[in-house]
Amino acid sequence: MAEDGTSRTAARVVVADDQTVVREGIVMLLGLLPGIEVVGSAGDGEEALRLVAEHAPDVVLMDLRMPRCDGVEATRRIRAEHPATQVVVLTTYADDDSLFPALQAGARGYLTKDADGDEIVRAVAHVMSGDAGLSPQIQRRLLERLATSAPEPAAPVRPRELPDGLTAREAEVLALVADGLSNAEIAGGLYVSTATVKTHINNLFAKTGVRDRAQAVRYAYRHGIAKPPGAPGG
Repeated sequence: MAEDGTSRTAARVVVADDQTVVREGIVMLLGLLPGIEVVGSAGDGEEALRLVAEHAPDVVLMDLRMPRCDGVEATRRIRAEHPATQVVVLTTYADDDSLFPALQAGARGYLTKDADGDEIVRAVAHVMSGDAGLSPQIQRRLLERLATSAPEPAAPVRPRELPDGLTAREAEVLALVADGLSNAEIAGGLYVSTATVKTHINNLFAKTGVRDRAQAVRYAYRHGIAKPPGAPGG
C-alpha cells in the first residue's frame, strides 16, 4: 500500500525455470502475493528473452541452469537489451557456482527456491527501488571475488588469424586453458557460467581435433594463441 492508502501498481514478473513443477509452483505462489502480477513463465533462457521483449516486465525471476540459453547469458542479454527489466536469480543453493557470474552479468538480487512469500515480495521490491536484493553474506563474498583481479587472456589474436574456424571467445578460453586455469576460474574471469565455459571448450576441441587439455595447450602454443612459460614476452 502507498502512504495515501491506495494500492501500488503491481510488479509485473516473468518466471524462468526449466523444471515444470518448480516453475508452476513459483507462479502459483506469486499469484497469492500482494503487489505481484505474473505476466509469463519460461522454460529456458531463450523463452525468457522472448517474454521480456513481449511483455516488458519489471522483474524476471531467473533460474540459472537451463537448456538452450542458461540464466547467466539470459541475464546479460536482458540487461543489455531491456535495461528497465531487473533480474533476480533463483538458485537451489546460495553458493551456486553460477551465482556470481549472474550477478556480474547484471542480476540485482537472488532468491533460493525455498524462499517464502515475504522474501519474494521483499526481493522484488528491493530491485524495483534500485537496491540490491542481496544478503550481507553474499555482498561480502561478491566484493571479495571482485577484488581478485580477473585473468588476462594471453596473446590476443585477431579473428582473421584464428585457425580452424575458432571464434575470438573460443581462442580466449583456449589461452586461459593454456595458462592452467580451471573451468571455474575461467568462468569467474570472463563473467560467464561454468556451463558456458564447458560449451566453448567442447566446441574448440571439436574444431581443433584435440582430445584433452594437454593437447589443447600444445595446440595453443603451436598456433601462437598462448605463449609457453619463459617465452619472450610471456
